[in-house]
Amino acid sequence: MGSDPAGSDPGKVLLSVEDLHVRYGAVEVLKGVTLRVRRGEIVALIGANGAGKSTTLMAISGIVPACGGSIRWGGGEIQALPPEQRVSLGITQIPEGRRIFPRLTVKENLAMGAVLRRDRAAIEKDLEWALQLFPLLRKRQLQLGGTLSGGEQQMLALARGLMARPQLLMLDEPSLGLAPKVVTELFDVIRQIHRLGVTLLLVEQNAYQALQVAQSGYVLETGRVVLHGPAADLQKNPAVRQAYLGG
Repeated sequence: MGSDPAGSDPGKVLLSVEDLHVRYGAVEVLKGVTLRVRRGEIVALIGANGAGKSTTLMAISGIVPACGGSIRWGGGEIQALPPEQRVSLGITQIPEGRRIFPRLTVKENLAMGAVLRRDRAAIEKDLEWALQLFPLLRKRQLQLGGTLSGGEQQMLALARGLMARPQLLMLDEPSLGLAPKVVTELFDVIRQIHRLGVTLLLVEQNAYQALQVAQSGYVLETGRVVLHGPAADLQKNPAVRQAYLGG
């Protein structure tokens, strides 16, 4: 999907963040975050509220500026690029709270995901593919986005993100506010998207679900990475279990 700056080798580093610093005014929110996302992985980013998880995603996508460090995509520095160019390279973020367009129909919302693309025939093909992946949305195509349930809106946000043909899909708190049954369905869909070849960087307060679906993970505390490694190892780590997995 999308352009292919890092080649097609599974396991090759797709995104590299090195010593990333971000300030909001006088407050330093990220204090030297370093992480790697390899092609074909799901990488979980977990931590308490205010740890800097969402800010990390927004810095990668260019929504907030970094004041230090580097962000490399397929080996090339992208820190000076505006957000739309990062989308064109294959980086798509689905923000916390879904942010769908409530007064547009489901189909119009999906079309907005492809707004930077010009390949009309391929867009129509991808629209059909998205509706196959999310059959509930097919039934709701002409319904206004704002009338969908929270779970349906999250599925729409995922489908809209996929319409950009991302190589890397960054999800910010996708399970927030959803009923347990819907959360289970959501993570099944995340696994499906991963099987289709999309690499994912997942920010999620539901650490148990995130580490279940991920191959590797990072733990953020007050703007710093304090732990990282294979997801299975993090699940067994006593500090992670006590702080994020209920003991």
